[in-house]
Amino acid sequence: MWCNQRCGLLAVAIVGAVLAILGGVMIPVGNHMVEKTIKRESVIEKGTIAYQNWVVPGSAIYRQFWLFDVQNPEEVMMNGSNPILKQKGPYTYRMRYKPKENITEHVDNTLSYLQPNIIRFEPEMSIGSENDNITTVNLAVVAAPALFKAGLIQALMDIWMKASKSNFLQTRSVKEILWGYEDPFLKKIPMVKVNTVVGVFYPYNETLDGPYQIHSGKNDLAKKGIIITYNNSRTIRYWKSYCGMVNGTDGASFHPFMNQSEELRFFSSDICRSMSAKFESEQMVKGIQLFRFVIPPSAFASPLTNPDNICFCTDITVSKNCTLGGVMDISACKAGKPVYISLPHFLHASKEFFQYVDGLKPDVEEHKTFLDIEPTTGFTLHFAKRLQINILVKPNIKITALKKVKHHFIFPILWLNESAIISDEKADVFRSKVTNKIKLLHFLQLALMIVGSVIFLGFLIAFFLCKGKSPK
Repeated sequence: MWCNQRCGLLAVAIVGAVLAILGGVMIPVGNHMVEKTIKRESVIEKGTIAYQNWVVPGSAIYRQFWLFDVQNPEEVMMNGSNPILKQKGPYTYRMRYKPKENITEHVDNTLSYLQPNIIRFEPEMSIGSENDNITTVNLAVVAAPALFKAGLIQALMDIWMKASKSNFLQTRSVKEILWGYEDPFLKKIPMVKVNTVVGVFYPYNETLDGPYQIHSGKNDLAKKGIIITYNNSRTIRYWKSYCGMVNGTDGASFHPFMNQSEELRFFSSDICRSMSAKFESEQMVKGIQLFRFVIPPSAFASPLTNPDNICFCTDITVSKNCTLGGVMDISACKAGKPVYISLPHFLHASKEFFQYVDGLKPDVEEHKTFLDIEPTTGFTLHFAKRLQINILVKPNIKITALKKVKHHFIFPILWLNESAIISDEKADVFRSKVTNKIKLLHFLQLALMIVGSVIFLGFLIAFFLCKGKSPK
């Protein structure tokens, strides 16, 4: 009887040990199964989840605009006073809802494609109509002297500006400012063939961006989505040295199995340069744990703060010999138009840029750019890309409309927030197919190890206690 009892206790202890060992064995085996599935679905090739979300973004992408409305136009034009700016918005547009075009899969595991630029106004997500009026800088009047520097040409331009009653400021609809209007001053220019349509994003709608060529990740998942060439080139010709390199992905996804110490790189054709983002915090979005990466202040910092930015400094006058930060000259990639970009409301910019405009209120949380990435898959499930579009204004004695301008300064036109977040439906699918399965696997592994260990130790102790009480 005592033997049977001891044998039973020993057998149960052995079962517990087996369960604990099984739980331990499941860790590498289960992880391998998860890793194999993730790797298979992360490759950008037909039939995978990554390909499906790459051809057409899985989440709706919106671009919101806040336009700066000048509150004191008469004082600005008559006395050269600082413009008092008040943002109006958002005016919201749906974008990137059409599939990529001319998709070609190459034998070297790369893909090439064109990205359609398409926008659709969303009135229910906007504060008003596209026909709302905004008083802002006259784009043609300010840009013309930057494009045509000869004194005689500028004197002629002054005549045509007066004839068309064009001033330093103008009032236009939101739709005209964003997507284009026929400018009366440019229409007055005789003989020379000039495109008379002007707009901050003209031409954009129904155009194509690219071609792009990217890695599919089939042979090397670490390269998944990384852009090899843009417009058939590895570099952007507007910048010298390494600043012209096309680095990283398009930001929609990255390689799977990410860690927080990484520096993510992505390319934006809107601003003609590559950027990098660094880990900031962990976020919970619709029940999914994500890593938040943000664009650091150093991205637009002066070369004094970030020496790597020296090749982005192209205008020593505006930047005061490359000592000012927060604003970047991209005129070279905008056909010579004096366009400057910054973060909204001059966030992280040098105080000098606030001297000649009033009404800006930078806020880190509202105006920063971030990407929330699911680390196991590398998919970007939530992001917000925020930028401000500005134009350089200079006084000009030959042009009447610009004579009252007292100093050169950066004039904010608008700021935008391009964003997307995984939908509730897709979040449910993602949790059921990815995160919940991983959590269940980890739970089973841990449960088997704990239960098995408890059973093993408990019954092993009972076995020895029983052995000590057995008859001599």
